[in-house]
Amino acid sequence: MDAGKAEDIFAANRAVGEIALAVEATPDGTRRTRTREAGSLRVRFPGAAAGLEAVLINTAGGAAGGDRLAVEVAVGAGASLTVTSAAAEKIYRSLGPDTDVAITLRVAAGGTLAWLPQETILFDRARLNRSIEVDLADGASLLLAEAVVFGRSAMGETMEHGSVRDRWRVRRGGRLILAEGVWLEGDIARALDERAVAGSGVAVATVLKVPCQEAGIAAVRALDGQFTGEVGISAWNGFAVVRLCARDGAALRQDLIAVLAALGGHALPRLWLN
Repeated sequence: MDAGKAEDIFAANRAVGEIALAVEATPDGTRRTRTREAGSLRVRFPGAAAGLEAVLINTAGGAAGGDRLAVEVAVGAGASLTVTSAAAEKIYRSLGPDTDVAITLRVAAGGTLAWLPQETILFDRARLNRSIEVDLADGASLLLAEAVVFGRSAMGETMEHGSVRDRWRVRRGGRLILAEGVWLEGDIARALDERAVAGSGVAVATVLKVPCQEAGIAAVRALDGQFTGEVGISAWNGFAVVRLCARDGAALRQDLIAVLAALGGHALPRLWLN
């Protein structure tokens, strides 16, 4: 088999999943105005006590090299939406191509979005290329938490080699308020051992809250000494960023739940507590 034909067969067997979801405020609460699903991604809406909760499902059971996943969420003025995932997303080893994940979030003035997927688990020799683009109107509210676990420690697995590229851009009122990127390539395990990277931790998370009240910031800082891993919070211009690092996924989730509860304003998705 020639190389060109092999590449065509490989591409034909890759998973492509897309979700486009839009919600608006109505006299009866937040309602969907658009739901589009394609490929391996699905979204379901279990009953929620307040607002609307959307649960993302990857029917492929994970993602591998060459797969492409895209999620677009738009929250209208005055609407409230929580987005989570049915399970941790697994990124499996790649034979060369990246797993591409593109997330686009838009929130109108007076709208509220809690983006709280369960953790992303990276297997050895996985290659993840992810972008998160957030566009907030003035007066919009956002709680965003993303967690990444490098290998399943409970199964005795580690991520020794691979690639992780993560690009975040957050705008409020058209102004860039947060821009950051992470790029780990090659010997991932050695990089994580570095004190300036993870200090031998294998589970990390970032939480962004816009806006964030002083009471929430003080509540997170008051938990210092009670966390299992390392947790730090920074606040400026009315919003806050929390960084977490832990020895494994279970410890990270414990600290992450504590941080989200301390920040307040959003109930945790029920799937997080199962």
